[in-house]
Amino acid sequence: MTETSEPVEGSGVRAHVADSWVRSAAAGVEVDRVEAPITLPADALRDHREAHPLAAVFPLLDDVLGQAARDCDAVMAVSDASGQLLWVCGTPSVLRRAESIGFVEGSNWDERLAGTNAPGMALRLDRSVNVLGVEHFRRSVQRWSCAAVPIHDPSDQSILGVLDITGGDEIVVPQTMAMVRAAARMAEAELARELLVSGRAATGVASQGTLSVLVEALGRNDALLTIDDGRGRRETLRLSPRHSEILLLLASAARGLSGDELNILLYEEDSNASTLRVELGRLRSLLGDALLASRPYRLVAEVSGDWLAVEAHLAAGDLASALRAYRGPLLPRSVAPGVVRLRSDVEGDLRLALLHSGRADLMSAWTRASWGADDYEMWQAQAASLGPTSPLIPLVQHQIARLDRELGAV
Repeated sequence: MTETSEPVEGSGVRAHVADSWVRSAAAGVEVDRVEAPITLPADALRDHREAHPLAAVFPLLDDVLGQAARDCDAVMAVSDASGQLLWVCGTPSVLRRAESIGFVEGSNWDERLAGTNAPGMALRLDRSVNVLGVEHFRRSVQRWSCAAVPIHDPSDQSILGVLDITGGDEIVVPQTMAMVRAAARMAEAELARELLVSGRAATGVASQGTLSVLVEALGRNDALLTIDDGRGRRETLRLSPRHSEILLLLASAARGLSGDELNILLYEEDSNASTLRVELGRLRSLLGDALLASRPYRLVAEVSGDWLAVEAHLAAGDLASALRAYRGPLLPRSVAPGVVRLRSDVEGDLRLALLHSGRADLMSAWTRASWGADDYEMWQAQAASLGPTSPLIPLVQHQIARLDRELGAV
């Protein structure tokens, strides 16, 4: 996780800031809006932050970084993983100034709600970020600069929240980011220590673990297979293209597949059964008999996959999470019939949900990706979903005109 600071060629706007402006505009954030929205009212804030994992390390953060913020007329803030500010610390005079832009406990600084800002971008990019003055999307925030660093759960590396320091021009120095990053790492180390202590105290008797596997194949030509024995031992394997196809097909068939079924799904043309047996033998030597069973061929484990997560989010009606989980087409170079069908189903279901969502911000994320840049229907749907004063209208119209020319429509 490194701080992003490269400027766009030939301009004074850094690339990741420009991308954030696009996301903010697509989400409908107004540049003249003064305050960020409150999504945790006072009656819910206390219970929410007391139950949050970062409550255990907040006293440490306040002692290390909070005091430094007070000494230099800045504000320290800690958010949760959705951008809601749980704690905001500073001197009374600085807190009053921060209140004028809605930088208060309970407010939400997700980019889609508050526009370009360091806590929101750190959550979005999962890395250290600073935002300097006029780089903020909303004009009311452009008097401030900020530096933010994500804090991760040591057990699974998921984002727990963001640590931020916000102030005037005087905080725009490398030492500020180094200080925030060091405090975030200190918090993670303390969380890891508490996890270790609680684990040792639990029982001292090892429980029988449950074997589980995770297959990651979105946007990859060779899948990653992570095997967890349920006892704390985890191994990640990078599979060959053919083994990637086999694992993907088996992971998508809970009941398993016969040799004939797997042969049909794997090969474009009729193939000798011995060819498949050779591939399965090699895969079994890699995985072991305990994981890959036969008659029918199946994975003997709790199976999860990144494409299955996309489908689960769609089934739950959580389109934003489905889009975040989608890292690209499933094994994009594979021509195995079964993989081609799965790839088409996952992409088609997600794309159709986006087209019918009316969410310009989500459509914008799709068309900014390599697989959606030439999606004419999505550009048109995005144009129809934008408000009449959206700053994205010229960009979207330009892309539609480009595709009209390339497709020979004009």
